[in-house]
Amino acid sequence: MDAMDAMDAQQNPWDMPLGDVFNDVPLFREIQRVLASSTGPVNWELARQVGIAAAAWGREDPTPTEEDGRGFDEAVRLAELQVAESTGLTTPSDVARVEPVRRAQWVQANIEGLRELLEPAAARVEAAMAKAQMEMGPEVPAGGEAVAQQLLGQISPLVVGAQIGTVLGYLGQRVLGQYDIALPRSGPGTLLFVVPNIAAFEKDWSLAPRDFRTWVALHEVTHRFEFARPWARTHFRSLLDDLLSSVEFDVAGIQRQLEGLDMSDPSAFQRMFESEEGLFGAVLDEEQRLKLGRIQAFMSAAEGYGDHVMHALGARLLPSYSQIEEAMLRYREGEAGDPVFERLLGIEMKREQYRMGKAFCDTVVGLTSEQTLATMWDSAEALPSLPELEEPRLWLARSA
Repeated sequence: MDAMDAMDAQQNPWDMPLGDVFNDVPLFREIQRVLASSTGPVNWELARQVGIAAAAWGREDPTPTEEDGRGFDEAVRLAELQVAESTGLTTPSDVARVEPVRRAQWVQANIEGLRELLEPAAARVEAAMAKAQMEMGPEVPAGGEAVAQQLLGQISPLVVGAQIGTVLGYLGQRVLGQYDIALPRSGPGTLLFVVPNIAAFEKDWSLAPRDFRTWVALHEVTHRFEFARPWARTHFRSLLDDLLSSVEFDVAGIQRQLEGLDMSDPSAFQRMFESEEGLFGAVLDEEQRLKLGRIQAFMSAAEGYGDHVMHALGARLLPSYSQIEEAMLRYREGEAGDPVFERLLGIEMKREQYRMGKAFCDTVVGLTSEQTLATMWDSAEALPSLPELEEPRLWLARSA
């Protein structure tokens, strides 16, 4: 045995191919699969796993029954007739597929649905980090800086994926339907109803299931009618792209978050993910705030219109409407902002702005009619701006 063979034998006395051994260990196989599951700025497989685990944490997540499916299908068809008749909005050309789901299924669907929204922002953060590292010069950093750069290069997609999964998991325990995240979606028209959350809400607040499920269907169908406008999705996408194309992210702040992580303390990750500052930390100047205002106006108009129609029809159709309204008001008391925008994009979107959107709709109908209000969905230009949401008469003067 020569010296090289002796050294190899000393390092691997059992004469085993260690790489193959590790491949046979389930933990290493799973780590390898997660690391290889995404080549972009977000590890979506980790986001999916974290989201599903968080959504089901500490509670049952039963599969919906056939009876649930029939009940929601009836509620949706009734809601479609009522929304079309009340608002005058054109019924979408495709027939909505009604799908009662578990919490885990809602997370899975929204991992796919939000990918095109969140990945461009994560890519810009990744590019900003790379630029910041290049500007530090060729010197090899030492200590915490070296660790931070290694984290940024190798773990950033995992951190972003875990953050997205944490937010979607939190929402998965609370949302009632597809459009609790009120954003235009691509793909075929599908309405998701999160049955475990709906059933728990009915039980907690002693609500009549038939009335409450019709109320949820009215909300979902109204948003589907809004976002089925042929211009709605491309318009919202252009607003978001316009903001992200010029926004500056707080790279130094992100670096500080990663440098300060205690890798041996899982709760350190949780505290970072639950931070109200948002992982990406957008820094906005005056021009970018104007661009943000256009996004806020779209979101306020969409959510406000959905709430207005849902409440107007609910009060007329549902015997227990006042009980449902009181339960929802109390349930939402602690919600200050929208976690998708604030914690994932660093974009301020307060619940007060959604309430302003509903007040706008209520005022316009009080002064004119439901049909006049519905003209806000005729085109992108017809939507109210933030100043018009605050003063509806400005929008009426422009729209008349």
